[in-house]
Amino acid sequence: GLRREEVAQRAHVSAAWYTWLEQGRGGAPSADVLDRLARALLLNDAEREHLFLIGLGHPPEVRYHASRDVTPRLQHVLDSLEASPAIVRTATWDVVAWNDAAAATLTDYATLPPPARNILRLIFVDARVRDAQQNWERVARFAVGAFRADIARGGATQAVQTFIDEMRATSAEFDAMWRDHDIHSHDEGTKEIRHPTAGRIALEYSAFSVTGRPDLSLVIFTPATPADRARIRALVAARDKARERADQSHAPAA
Repeated sequence: GLRREEVAQRAHVSAAWYTWLEQGRGGAPSADVLDRLARALLLNDAEREHLFLIGLGHPPEVRYHASRDVTPRLQHVLDSLEASPAIVRTATWDVVAWNDAAAATLTDYATLPPPARNILRLIFVDARVRDAQQNWERVARFAVGAFRADIARGGATQAVQTFIDEMRATSAEFDAMWRDHDIHSHDEGTKEIRHPTAGRIALEYSAFSVTGRPDLSLVIFTPATPADRARIRALVAARDKARERADQSHAPAA
């Protein structure tokens, strides 16, 4: 453990002031001071949030950091949803994890390079994704408004602003919709897609924050009807069979 003077030095506050803080004297500290104390004490995200709740009565502002993977347990949650497409997205709506149902029903993300695994890029740039939407313009406008709401909650970091600038330069349609300043909630809703082999599939989606990872959201698409569930199961089964045939074709001869 660090001595009181060492903590104060690391946080760039006086030892006397830090002593008063420990004793509950001197009034409430600022968010900046608490953030420096959290770094000085090497607190993790959960401990940092607890420090803010004690010191200010509310959690800290969301702090995003770039993510390119998820924990094995979170991936296991995705994989357990056999008939419900599910993805994990970042603050800039990059898809960093998905299950087989999502790959079979929405987009086979594994076939795309990481920069292309982005929901907004797919909606505005990928012709196959555009064609799969029942009403592309409505979907696109809603996505832009929901993305704007997301970054308003989390804060427009430099990475987010860079992504927005890139999208506005890449797509005139995105640029026009962005300038409309619409706001939409993406917490839950309905979605219809036209799958090239399965036809129309109706989905109900819900988005959840990943505890301890404010930069990540889990989005689950639940089949709207038993018929939709059956279509998704058939797509997953066909994908599994194709994978088995591919494995057999690459197996060494006996």
